[in-house]
Amino acid sequence: MTTSTTASRETLGFQTEVKQLLHLMIHSLYSNREIFLRELISNASDACDKLRFEALHNDALYENQSELNIRISFDKDARTLTIADSGIGMSRDEVIANLGTIAKSGTRDFFSKLSGDQQKDANLIGQFGVGFYSAFIVADKVSVLTRRAGEKADQGVRWESDGGGEFSIEMVDRATRGTEITLHLREGQDDLLAGYKLREIIKKYSNHIVQPILMQKEEWKDGKYETLDEDETVNQASALWARSKNEITEEQYKEFYKHVGHDYDDPLAWSHARVEGKQEYTQLLYIPSHAPFDLYDRQARHGIKLYVRRVFIMDDAEQLMPQYMRFVRGVVDSADLPLNVSREILQESKDIEAIRKGCTGKVLGLLSDLAENDKEKYAKFWGEFGQVLKEGVGEDFVNKDKIAALMRFATTKADTAEQTVSLKEYIARMKDGQEKIYFVTADSFNAAKNSPHLEVFRKKGIEVLLLSDRVDEWVVSNLHEFESKQLVSVAKGGLDLGALEDAAEKQEQEKQADEFKDLTDKIKTSLADKVKEVRVTHRLTDSPACLVAGEHDISGNLARLMKAAGQKAPNAQPILEINPRHPVVLRLQDENVRFDDWAAVLFDQALLAEGGQLDDPAGFVKRINQLMLEMGK
Repeated sequence: MTTSTTASRETLGFQTEVKQLLHLMIHSLYSNREIFLRELISNASDACDKLRFEALHNDALYENQSELNIRISFDKDARTLTIADSGIGMSRDEVIANLGTIAKSGTRDFFSKLSGDQQKDANLIGQFGVGFYSAFIVADKVSVLTRRAGEKADQGVRWESDGGGEFSIEMVDRATRGTEITLHLREGQDDLLAGYKLREIIKKYSNHIVQPILMQKEEWKDGKYETLDEDETVNQASALWARSKNEITEEQYKEFYKHVGHDYDDPLAWSHARVEGKQEYTQLLYIPSHAPFDLYDRQARHGIKLYVRRVFIMDDAEQLMPQYMRFVRGVVDSADLPLNVSREILQESKDIEAIRKGCTGKVLGLLSDLAENDKEKYAKFWGEFGQVLKEGVGEDFVNKDKIAALMRFATTKADTAEQTVSLKEYIARMKDGQEKIYFVTADSFNAAKNSPHLEVFRKKGIEVLLLSDRVDEWVVSNLHEFESKQLVSVAKGGLDLGALEDAAEKQEQEKQADEFKDLTDKIKTSLADKVKEVRVTHRLTDSPACLVAGEHDISGNLARLMKAAGQKAPNAQPILEINPRHPVVLRLQDENVRFDDWAAVLFDQALLAEGGQLDDPAGFVKRINQLMLEMGK
């Protein structure tokens, strides 16, 4: 960040990501330019909420003026539009932090995804949240005058920028607390210098704002509007969640979501309910239509605003929703919690525990309803948030079965990467005699789809779940059965198909195990400590060999994931299974072959087929070349 100083006025350079965002605001979001006013009013409302909360512990912050409101005004001659609030205000350091940088983890990665396609980038910006910088959609210069509540009058701050690469900042006198943002409008924005137009935008996007939004009254007289010397409240100025559901329109629900979720798009679904009993509270919970850019950052602050008797307490009250539901947005308003509740108190509160349980159940119920009655919407939800919801299988023992019922999978039945099959659907079409749910894990869909472990299942027409999300290993380590059907990996332990195999097949397998015992022993001796065991398999039809994990060992895929994450995986040797009908295996019985090289190649090929990495790639290539030369003679 560059800096230059003139007297008390400093000029500083924007953070690189801010420059990118400003450019995109102007060029990508112009088609929906009205959102700038929604965003600035939303920020003003948050500033009022924060003052009310801090004043619970320090009443002096009100400075003998407890009224909280937002004021909108315009000056046709100067071509300016002003949004002012009586909220918490900002100090100099806060102005620089809030208006000069984007303090969100993962911002560089977010901007690297922007393509230059205005329509696609507009959707991405919606995931990021547009905020203060949306002012530059309609303004070629923005001035901010602010003072933090409780500071002296000479601690006011003026910030200005034309939306280029720099902004100026200086200390000024300001008698009142709060923030005043003045937009110097671009050419072509004259319609925003009309009271009726501003009222129309406010009622469309910000009618739900709790604080009164004030404008000077206007009167139609002699063919034009005349401004009167008195204020009027433009919005409804009441807590939307506290109103009866039949008083709230669908459009109002959607606009409130955009305020509380800082989102650009409509929500996918929502639930609004008043709960009475031991705990009395109101919940208005939303499922977004798309994932935020930092969804997989489990440390990021997300989601739920906590109110107590309509008094704002805190943003992102993570204690109200489990981690695997960090995509949920909304409001919880308790009638029982103390107004001075802190995050530390929330962690130990039995009331919060009950509210969390109720909110979790409400979201699961909402998702179940979508899955049952609106499959298109649920498919969209699953595509955006499915991997996060899967985390709940290991985190939420009480609701494990409900979460499992909501999960969707790719399977060998469809042979596409799209995850559409539920466990209930899988069970409903299991073959006669099938008692288990079979799955294979891999680091990609293609690796799972082409796993050699599936060969006998394809031959017999048995459906197998294809699991390739990173979280899937976590899922299967915590979900051992569903509706009394055991989940079994096709790549672990001995393969027992039970009633899916007839007596003749089992007799043939036992016979082959005896016939090839000398060979399997010889391969084990050759490979030494690379393998725990070598045995004949009946799970292969086309491949010469495969690797399987022991019944109680971690899978090869999980071991690789742990290694990639910098974690030490338990040292478990795989089992090498050979296909007694394959020509390569039969060739090993020839006394004239280079047995150790053939055994090593067999092992390395099996390792590669399951997505593993070779310890000695050069040695593998050398062996392959030598064996090819010998076979050509």
